[in-house]
Amino acid sequence: MAKHIEDEVVYYYDLHPTEEDLMGESADHSALVRYLMEVLIWLFHTYPCAIYENLNFYQTAFYQEKPLAPDIAVIKGVEFQRVRSWRVGKHGPAPHVVFEIASIETWDTDLAEKPARYARMGVQEYFAYDPNEPPVFKDKPGRLLGWRLDPNQQEMRELPLRTDGSLWSVQLESFLVPDGSFLRLEDRYGQRRLTKAEAEEQRAEAAERRAEALAEKLCSLGIDPNQLS
Repeated sequence: MAKHIEDEVVYYYDLHPTEEDLMGESADHSALVRYLMEVLIWLFHTYPCAIYENLNFYQTAFYQEKPLAPDIAVIKGVEFQRVRSWRVGKHGPAPHVVFEIASIETWDTDLAEKPARYARMGVQEYFAYDPNEPPVFKDKPGRLLGWRLDPNQQEMRELPLRTDGSLWSVQLESFLVPDGSFLRLEDRYGQRRLTKAEAEEQRAEAAERRAEALAEKLCSLGIDPNQLS
């Protein structure tokens, strides 16, 4: 029998681990998830967007529903909520984008089962990336695979890779570019999407270059910049 607290379902798998919860993560897996989280949070820092790591997503009020818990979920247009799990339609919409980072134990499920499950949930784009060396994706042309929801058929359609193995994400307005154990995001002009720390470092370096150029200009005019107040 389902348990409710103030109309909230106490889901079984919010209190008990799933099979995937019991699996360990490689160093490459953890590093890539952390990096992508930082890039995505900074990408949307001026726009309402909830970005979660390994949050359980449900579609019904059945307390034993088995959740989907993507490595990263991006839900645009809503503020981040401190929730134990996310019930689609109650807390907000389905994720617009989900990422799964492949491991030896999960890659088959990531490719064979999850596209259909994410389609039923209403996810718009699903990307799977293999940071492992050697790669665990078997018989695949590259490390990156992607699907986009067909709104008419409510099915995921696999996206064809570009010649460099990258894909365009409509929802993120970014190219996803494989880079060994990392997956980079670039804008349509090929400029890399940065983390907050990288953006601040880039601004500081630009400010330092401007200051040096100004100092050189003043010196060329016979003005000592150190004497200026």
